[in-house]
Amino acid sequence: MNKRILITGGAGFLGSHLCERLLQRGDEVLCVDNYFTGTRRNVEHLIGHPRFELMRHDVCFPLYVEVDEIYNLACPASPVHYQHDPVQTTKTSVHGAINMLGLAKRTNAKILQASTSEVYGDPVVHPQTEDYWGNVNPIGIRSCYDEGKRCAETLFFDYWRQHQLRIKVLRIFNTYGPSMHPNDGRVVSNFVMQALQNQDITIYGDGSQTRSFCYRDDLVEAMIRMMDTSDDITGPINVGNPNEFTIRELAEIVIELTGSSSKIINKPLPQDDPTQRKPDISKATSELSWSPTVQIREGLVKTIEYFENIVRNESAENTN
Repeated sequence: MNKRILITGGAGFLGSHLCERLLQRGDEVLCVDNYFTGTRRNVEHLIGHPRFELMRHDVCFPLYVEVDEIYNLACPASPVHYQHDPVQTTKTSVHGAINMLGLAKRTNAKILQASTSEVYGDPVVHPQTEDYWGNVNPIGIRSCYDEGKRCAETLFFDYWRQHQLRIKVLRIFNTYGPSMHPNDGRVVSNFVMQALQNQDITIYGDGSQTRSFCYRDDLVEAMIRMMDTSDDITGPINVGNPNEFTIRELAEIVIELTGSSSKIINKPLPQDDPTQRKPDISKATSELSWSPTVQIREGLVKTIEYFENIVRNESAENTN
């Protein structure tokens, strides 16, 4: 039988691709989004599909539907967006988790939480393994996201222990690809948009801080594999690409691939910005038989093509 699957944040960068993948597999998909960072445009091509339903809803409020599985992706994931309304960001993570866990409990649905590498804060362990408790500032400007996601994980494991709920927790490391918001504020979208418009590429700090960038399709594959595991596999499991780059190296690759005349400039490093970020994906490899297949240059070419279309369309609109 086809599964009826709820995806919160389903019109977002990752959620929209997850909707496509599950429809291709034959499932029924209920996409829920309040369009704070997601956009209807990301799923417009799915409207009219006989197994796709789109609902505008904020997960801070209860949802009464009948589903078999829930992917809880709802929450702004970029510092620009989650710091815009930090109180609402925390509510989305915490109230959203409570409401979705309550729905899973009522319907006996399996539920997956899209957590984040931000639960490790500015790590003193490198690479980060799932048993590392993290180094998070609980009162900093990033705390609304970091601590909100940490609390969501707490709630998931308490529902698992107290109510025997079937849970899955993935800790997602830096992800990029088509469908990212052009003003997302994350480093890949920033660099690509600046390069395509031959603007200065802004690096915060000296550019020596590192990140590990995972392409969208690889990440969504990991989500689906995690949901399909047996009930005894709860996570948390790190998912990301362990190939580590400095921010400066990323900027140089983007300039090369776009053929841009952009210059690299440096600005002060924001508060609590992690200096190192690299996942240990041993668990994902052993328990999900998963590892990323798309490397940085291949993924960036596809991402640049997506943003080129946006820049081209905006330019055409401005000339009309």
